[in-house]
Amino acid sequence: MTKTQWRVLIGSRSFGKRFPEHITRLEQAGCQVIPNHIGRAYGADELLEALPGMDAIITGTDELTAEVIDAATSLKTIAKHGVGLETIDLATAKARGIVVSATPGTNHESVADLTLALILALGRGVVQSHNDVLRGGWRAFYGLELQDKILGIVGLGRIGKAVCVRAQAFGMRVIAHDPYADTAWGEAHGVPFVSLGALLAQADVLTLHAAAEMIERPLIAMPQLSAMKPTALLINTARGALVDEDALVQALRAGQIAGAGLDAFAHEPPVASPLLELDNVVLTAHLGGRTVDAQRKQGEMCIENLLRVLRGEEPLYRVV
Repeated sequence: MTKTQWRVLIGSRSFGKRFPEHITRLEQAGCQVIPNHIGRAYGADELLEALPGMDAIITGTDELTAEVIDAATSLKTIAKHGVGLETIDLATAKARGIVVSATPGTNHESVADLTLALILALGRGVVQSHNDVLRGGWRAFYGLELQDKILGIVGLGRIGKAVCVRAQAFGMRVIAHDPYADTAWGEAHGVPFVSLGALLAQADVLTLHAAAEMIERPLIAMPQLSAMKPTALLINTARGALVDEDALVQALRAGQIAGAGLDAFAHEPPVASPLLELDNVVLTAHLGGRTVDAQRKQGEMCIENLLRVLRGEEPLYRVV
């Protein structure tokens, strides 16, 4: 029988659900696994009770505030089951010597797939036509042909690059904005880097793949929406914090832009959001990384990060 050495709290709602062998691997490595029984992310008050005494947490979007981290005196590592870090107080974790890891490169292909799915669904009125046919209708929805349209990508990292390759296969012309531009990759793939203002003015489709934790305020608010073409589409499969949703609703209602495809929201789920009342949107439940393939790779990397830290080794991908 494996001797228990470490206590691990599971915060992520998806970790171990599709792949129970991931839980087994932790147990075989000497971990006592405390599952997430509440079926959602932990709030800060809940973590103040649940996290003390734990050596590690596998987190999704749990509220790991400074107060929570300071109260978790036994905590050695925070293993992010994903890549978004905006719910973790990184400064406090660093000050406490708690290693924070993440799992980049495990779901970028899946997120890129969904990004193209939203562009196609929104541009061709797939959801509206589907609902119309279910109601007995047979209306013609005239949509957008992607050939020669300009795709503006904000954030040309792993996901942005994967989206670029897919979009170019549809004949789209791609431009990008990124403060840390990979110019060599851009030159190799025919992607010019432009200012955000130039990108907004030119893009027929604007897609966001920036890191929300690097931005102090919404990247896309009313001034940016007003600068876009009235025929343009906005796609956000990154983080809800990137977009001022109130401004987006106003712009969609006023016809300042033609539509939006969203997989991320300021509050999830977006209960009572005015976005739910609009017919020029396609909304999905933060499905970007929700593929069997991505979940397997993400879980495996998360486990490896966590166990390496508990054994006194360097994780595969260290944040702080």
